[in-house]
Amino acid sequence: MMQKKIHVYLMPGMAANSSIFKNIKLPGDRFEIHRLEWFVPDKGMSLEAYARKMNTMVEYDNPVLIGVSFGGMLIQEMAKHKSVRKLIIISSVKQRSEMPKRLIFANYTKFHKLLPTGLVNNLDLLAKYAFGETVTQRLELYKEYLSIKDKYYLDWSIDQIVKWQQKEYNPDIIHIHGDKDVVFPFQYIKGCIPVKNGTHTMIIHRYKWFNERLPAIILD
Repeated sequence: MMQKKIHVYLMPGMAANSSIFKNIKLPGDRFEIHRLEWFVPDKGMSLEAYARKMNTMVEYDNPVLIGVSFGGMLIQEMAKHKSVRKLIIISSVKQRSEMPKRLIFANYTKFHKLLPTGLVNNLDLLAKYAFGETVTQRLELYKEYLSIKDKYYLDWSIDQIVKWQQKEYNPDIIHIHGDKDVVFPFQYIKGCIPVKNGTHTMIIHRYKWFNERLPAIILD
């Protein structure tokens, strides 16, 4: 008797498109991958409302949701309104206490409102905010990955990250985190699967690690 395929939805990080997952492969006889994309939010849209709308793009019941960075925060909000088989966050946070102090500080000072998101065509600057690194030799690579350059979307995203207040999280969540992540430093992260020398962009650069381990993590 054939087993039903497990539907796996992948959500990229802030400003990134789903091509960051282009090297992620899962056995096709057991899994079917679907890649989600960011859309520009309506004016004044809350993260909860955004998550509900994103849920309408998930057509299969009881899916696996995998989110990277801000995408990991979003899928947690999505799962509050949708039954999921498994929730996996990568290079992300699952509660406010895991955020670096500079982001918590920004919420109180509103310093993040001064960030030059209008310079969205400055790829190096965009990569600094989205990936925590400058593009240097990898300019062409990041041109492919960072395509969401709408100023309102960027302002909204940074504001939602800074204001995220989650204190209690789904106890069944799987958290995969690199010990060299500079956006969400490893020292603040609790209860994760560590990736040695993994950076904030490890979904791109360490895809073999994920291809080898994700099937077992999903099926566990």
